[in-house]
Amino acid sequence: MTTTAPPKTKEFALLPKIINGGIAGIIGVSCVFPLDLVKTRLQNQQVGPNGEKMYKSMFDCFKKTYRAEGYFGMYRGSAVNILLITPEKAIKLAANDFFRHHLTTKEGQLPVTRQMAAGGLAGLCQIVITTPMELLKIQMQDAGRVAAQAKLAGKTVPKTSATQLALTLFREKGILGLYKGIGATMCRDVSFSIVYFPLFATLNQFGPRKNDGSGEAAFFVSFASGCAAGSFAALAVNPMDVVKTRLQAITAVEGQPTYSGIWDCVYKTLRHEGPTAFFKGGLCRMIVIAPLFGIAQMVYFLGVAETLLGQKGDKK
Repeated sequence: MTTTAPPKTKEFALLPKIINGGIAGIIGVSCVFPLDLVKTRLQNQQVGPNGEKMYKSMFDCFKKTYRAEGYFGMYRGSAVNILLITPEKAIKLAANDFFRHHLTTKEGQLPVTRQMAAGGLAGLCQIVITTPMELLKIQMQDAGRVAAQAKLAGKTVPKTSATQLALTLFREKGILGLYKGIGATMCRDVSFSIVYFPLFATLNQFGPRKNDGSGEAAFFVSFASGCAAGSFAALAVNPMDVVKTRLQAITAVEGQPTYSGIWDCVYKTLRHEGPTAFFKGGLCRMIVIAPLFGIAQMVYFLGVAETLLGQKGDKK
């Protein structure tokens, strides 16, 4: 399938796309962060020798976390995420538009293979920000689970902040310490973007158009398309997200395995927990990603930055 794009001679306005991506990311992550925290804890949870689990389900995890840590406990790690989500989403959404623009043929067509290439390149660009952001976020999100299990063993885990953790990693391992799990992050984000962006572009062609003569989709069409494409792509790459989450968990609970790399994590997870372990938190991740990308695409396509800068939007 191909999509029709504007002629390649039309100027590509990068700045408003970056601003729109940043605004979209902040709004989206603020709305769904508690669910993302639950997803992280479910993915890091491993079955005990007698089949015991701390959390029985997504709802059980949400209930226990809220009861133990309160409302603000559901936003552990949100500060670093909100801070870095602006450049992360800006890079992801703007880079996809940038590569789609330059991969469009002279006839104004964009074959699905080129759409996938544009999405994959956008996913590759974003890992510069995504890897340290997710690394710090995961430590903060999983702190409650680690502390609770340590308490059961009669031990205590000292509290830390994202800033302290980042400084410690930088002092001990240099800048590369903040890029632990970058290989798994790359595999997840590139494959997600290869699936997500072409699917979104296809779905976004259907439904009512705006009344301003631009031919762009109505905002609710972009929202629904983002939700549907995000949900499908999230489930498709959930196994790699599980691997990434486990590789980036620095503070391990005593008795639980540690991993030396992607294949070691895949092997140990498959051996000890079976193939279903790779879909832990899958439903939760779908519930997180669907509104996150629905909101992000809706805000992005509303063209807030174009309005502020006095420019007419140029969406593909």
